[in-house]
Amino acid sequence: MSLVLIATILGSIIAVVGILCIVFLLFDKSVANVPSKRTKSASLLAVLGSGGHTKEILCLLEHLGSHYQPRYYVLANNDKMSEEKINQMESDKHYKISIHKIPRSREVSQSWITTVISTIYAIFYSIPLVLSIKPEIILCNGPGTCIPICLVGMLLKVAYPVKIVYVESICRVETLSLSGKILYHFADSLIVQWPQLVTKYPKAKYLGRVV
Repeated sequence: MSLVLIATILGSIIAVVGILCIVFLLFDKSVANVPSKRTKSASLLAVLGSGGHTKEILCLLEHLGSHYQPRYYVLANNDKMSEEKINQMESDKHYKISIHKIPRSREVSQSWITTVISTIYAIFYSIPLVLSIKPEIILCNGPGTCIPICLVGMLLKVAYPVKIVYVESICRVETLSLSGKILYHFADSLIVQWPQLVTKYPKAKYLGRVV
């Protein structure tokens, strides 16, 4: 797919997200009730992909302290495996968790033109979800399921503070994934697990292997 087409698709999606966010902000008075003072804990919204992506982000979450709570998990509506893995990992914890589902932005082998439509459809679900949760941190490592959530989080920064952290998959050695390339320009922190990626993407942060 050409860079021009990618830019056109991304621009169209951002424009739609912006319009929808403005509409929701105008009618959702709850945004004004976001606490202004920091607390000892930070609410965390984690977006799960599937398969290896799920394994990686759950591994990362297991090493986070208990002060990252409550925890909100977002996954694709047909991803049963990730839901089972979440329940297994969190079964012995004593803090609040909740699981939410949104439509997939893109299925395997789906055309890029129809991806625009399915992504906008996913955004309709993501806007009220992010508004109701009001996370302080959005954590993700792809794939496309995270894009609607992150775009909404990015555009809602004007209403309340939220940090977007993208951890690139360990399997991305030479280049970023498509999700990583998109969020490289918008995430507050983009973490890579191979030092050579920082040479190509200087805004990325190399912290060694984190999953």
